[in-house]
Amino acid sequence: MAAKGLNVNMDLERVNRLKDYVQGVLDNEEGRALYIKYKEYIDKVTPQECFEIFTSKLEKGYTPKDVLKILDKVINVFYKPLSNYSWERPKEGSFLDLLMKENKALEKKLGEIRRIIQNKEVEEKKDELLERVKELEEFNEHYLKKENILFPYMEKKMDRFKGLTIMWSLHDEARESIKKVINILESEDMSLDEFNYEIGKLFFTLLGIVKKEDLILFPAAMEVISDGEWEEMNFQSIEYGFPFIKRPALEEKEELNLYGFEDRKFKTDTGELNFEQLLLLLNTLPVDLTFVDENNKVKFFTRPKDRIFPRSPAVIGRDVENCHPAESVYLVNKIIESFRNGSQDSAKFWIDYKGRKILIQYFALRNSRGEYKGVLEVSQDVTETKGLRGEKRLLGW
Repeated sequence: MAAKGLNVNMDLERVNRLKDYVQGVLDNEEGRALYIKYKEYIDKVTPQECFEIFTSKLEKGYTPKDVLKILDKVINVFYKPLSNYSWERPKEGSFLDLLMKENKALEKKLGEIRRIIQNKEVEEKKDELLERVKELEEFNEHYLKKENILFPYMEKKMDRFKGLTIMWSLHDEARESIKKVINILESEDMSLDEFNYEIGKLFFTLLGIVKKEDLILFPAAMEVISDGEWEEMNFQSIEYGFPFIKRPALEEKEELNLYGFEDRKFKTDTGELNFEQLLLLLNTLPVDLTFVDENNKVKFFTRPKDRIFPRSPAVIGRDVENCHPAESVYLVNKIIESFRNGSQDSAKFWIDYKGRKILIQYFALRNSRGEYKGVLEVSQDVTETKGLRGEKRLLGW
């Protein structure tokens, strides 16, 4: 089935008026008067038009953080027409259907936490609350599947989906909010007032993302993604978790079809490899490799057995800017520009991730004439390496 997105039409007059409405909200104009002025357009807003409206603000120079400040206010005004919008629901077991089931499971988990709070048992059940809030960290897999699989497919369809960076920023707010609540619950002198404030923010953020998915993201995605593409996304989701729901029985595609390439050789003055050997060599290296070309497009990544950060084939051809949270894009661009102009050849960072120490390095790639040809990102788990002491020689194996 062809992607339905090619047939998605919008009322340009309404879109332009709604852009004016959102600009008025950004400019802090009086809400009631603003609503009355644009009510006839607000009453017919669609999910696709929402993307067009919010993306236009990014194009005017507003950051995702700027838009987030007024996003919920606008969504609340748009709620009735969006909730009444008719859209085709996903097939049972499809990528989108599984995301929606994860949301339902998340709401159930939050309901269990809410009951403890409403029963005023926070201090008595502090340990149980801590366990339940820590469990919410598993929902990061839901956000990763959106960022690494769904978003790239949508971005390739239409420019309006550049606005997905706003939702990525919301994901980061959710991640940070969960950490804050965990830190409060882990402190020996927990402040009940601080807990109530932060848990309220956490509920608002997590349930707000669910609402924005249901009202805007999912309906818009169904209109632009074909059945075959949903199937591809399911295959790509295999290496991710499925928070709070039963893991689906998904068949894994063959990683590489070597038909017709069995006899092809990769030859240099240091030796030669066939295609299978080259792939095995790259995927056996104890590092994650990602190659971004001179046009800032992701072109290749390896699949080691224990990949640190998940990658999906959907990112191939994606602009590297779209592979990072909006708040760190400026730094990515700064590194690439320093490589491009020759002022730097590498950049090195290290982070704590899932209890491990991760070294992340970027290397400029240049040909024999010194021309910039892209960036190689190398991520490595150095938890054990940094603790090495003395010697362990080969004969001691």
